[in-house]
Amino acid sequence: MPARRCRNIHDALAAVIRRLHLLAALVAFSPLPARAQQVDSARAGVQRPAPVPAPRPESAAARADTLRAPITPRRAFLYSLLIPGAGQAKLDRGKAGAMFFLIEVSSLALVHRSAEDLRVARRFAGDSIPLTYQVNAATGMPVLGTDGQPVVAQWRTSRYNEAYVRTRRLHYEDWIAVVAFNHLFAGADAFVAAQLWDLPGKIGLRQTPFGPLVQATFTFR
Repeated sequence: MPARRCRNIHDALAAVIRRLHLLAALVAFSPLPARAQQVDSARAGVQRPAPVPAPRPESAAARADTLRAPITPRRAFLYSLLIPGAGQAKLDRGKAGAMFFLIEVSSLALVHRSAEDLRVARRFAGDSIPLTYQVNAATGMPVLGTDGQPVVAQWRTSRYNEAYVRTRRLHYEDWIAVVAFNHLFAGADAFVAAQLWDLPGKIGLRQTPFGPLVQATFTFR
């Protein structure tokens, strides 16, 4: 009986030792998670923010583009010469462009008005208006001419004389000169603005003990 009991104990110990060897082999060959891949239980479900890319250094070509006008001075001059204000609009000078365009529209309207006045003055130049007619003293009836029309006794000259026509013609020519000057001045302004694109200036009014003083500041880029 004791020998049989000892044999049972020996078999049980051998079985336990085999199970321990198997467990050790499983632990040794099982893949362990990397330390960098471990997820913190307190931050589970929280994603890391994407890294912000570092700003790239501005190239010399990009800096040069900021100092270059959107259009060349010659093109700006041609744009404003054809349509006053167009060159200023291309150069981001909206107020100056609107001013030249408004002058152009107003001048063209006055050119049309003065041309109509000159046409009317030329049409009625030299005309006269009957003031009185000849009347038969016996009958009190107007005297008729050979053509059957009353004979005019006195004429009143029209106000559309040569001096009036000359004045209207001068008005018409003056407004045409204003239109031409506006085209030339708008073109010259756009040309200078394109040339001085990299030379911004500031003009202000400053009070001094001797009176107001206009001050201009220019910054070289």
